[in-house]
Amino acid sequence: MRAVPKVGQAVVGVDDGHSSAIFTSLSGSGAATTPVAVGKVLGRGVFAVDGALYDAGSGGTVKVMELDAAQNLPGAHNWQNIALAYAAVRTLVTDRRAIAGAIASFPGLAHRMEAVGRIGKISFVNDSKATNADAAAKALAVYPDIFWIAGGKPKEGGIESLTPFFERIRRAYLIGEAAPQFARTLDGKVLYAMAGTLERAVEMAAADAEASASATPVVLLSPACASYDQFRDFEQRGDVFRATVAKLQSMRVAS
Repeated sequence: MRAVPKVGQAVVGVDDGHSSAIFTSLSGSGAATTPVAVGKVLGRGVFAVDGALYDAGSGGTVKVMELDAAQNLPGAHNWQNIALAYAAVRTLVTDRRAIAGAIASFPGLAHRMEAVGRIGKISFVNDSKATNADAAAKALAVYPDIFWIAGGKPKEGGIESLTPFFERIRRAYLIGEAAPQFARTLDGKVLYAMAGTLERAVEMAAADAEASASATPVVLLSPACASYDQFRDFEQRGDVFRATVAKLQSMRVAS
């Protein structure tokens, strides 16, 4: 049996069996260990449920914050990040409001579900770091009306696993080497266009989103692919997306 390392304090997500086993091992070693969960209530620990963050201990359960206050951290995966971050510092910062304020003011990270601009009712989100289907799923789970830009250098498995999210996609705009493969997966399930380049995809998606009946359309770059067929890396791909959005915004102002 592998020895459990000595830990002064640990915070562990307990939403899956593997992590729960780690939590049990650490707790059994005598370490001060805080469980963290998303979507379920804990009698002790930190949890996010029904759009709010809670801190449960011997003194009862306290609501820390409404999670929609953290506008740059949308989605259940970011709720888990928030809960873990809060749990990590709650013994060091006595004022819960200070922690909640810091979380709410977090600007987000570039290329990771990064809000890069608006044009009228349309939001533009740069998730260029989503270089595989599992990563893209996190963004597709967040928005209800998506004009999705996808493609690049394909990875094994393609986008078959994203089928549960297809109902959220109003139209897909395919770029790069993966475009033919993705088109076969989407055929008959999601409307799509072979955009070819990222710049063209942004322009097409913006036009369709503006003409749509959706009140809150999102043009989402979440490629589910590596970038190396058309770009140096995912950062350059995200920068091109951001620059193209800025160009469209400038054109709107000029007109």
